[in-house]
Amino acid sequence: MSWKTLTYFGDSMLLIPTAVIIALVLPWKSDNRQTVWYWVLAFGLAGLVVSVSKILFLGFGIGSARFNFTGFSGHSAMSATLWPVMMWLISGRWSPRWRLFTIGIGYLIPLMVGLSRLVIHAHSKSEVLAGLMLGFTLSTAFLLTQRRTSLKGFSLPQIGVALLVPLLLLSHGRVATTQQFLERFSANLAGLEKPFTRADLFR
Repeated sequence: MSWKTLTYFGDSMLLIPTAVIIALVLPWKSDNRQTVWYWVLAFGLAGLVVSVSKILFLGFGIGSARFNFTGFSGHSAMSATLWPVMMWLISGRWSPRWRLFTIGIGYLIPLMVGLSRLVIHAHSKSEVLAGLMLGFTLSTAFLLTQRRTSLKGFSLPQIGVALLVPLLLLSHGRVATTQQFLERFSANLAGLEKPFTRADLFR
């Protein structure tokens, strides 16, 4: 598996449809009617914080040259918010040992995504670390609120259907244009001809 393949596990083109699938499945599989709203809040808050941090830098140059920080790593933050919850949902009726192992994989995937962002030089260490901290905080907070929630089990066909869209997106490999959109939006919002860049941060 290449680093670019690993980094795709944090791409919005994969995560947003998967987050929608989770939101659609939760009312069916959870005995807690509030679970889906907790999920929408957690994932939405991750996206909001990441977007605001990027807009502040791209449009207004607000960042840190000392820490080489231009905003939260979206791949790191969003993957750390989603994958622990996805694995918790899938393993809802498994034995405690297998469930713990599966949720652990959900925490490992974002770590690998964060590492891939460093290897391909997409982010600085501070941006990846901040993104992971944000995402893990939100996913862990979600899971803590669901300690008494009972989940219905998934049959193998149901797991296949739930993973169908993510697997198709992975095989297609098309990446989201979120960064380009934020660059245009931030520049227009701030009245700039072009957004701030990392090179501008060190000038």
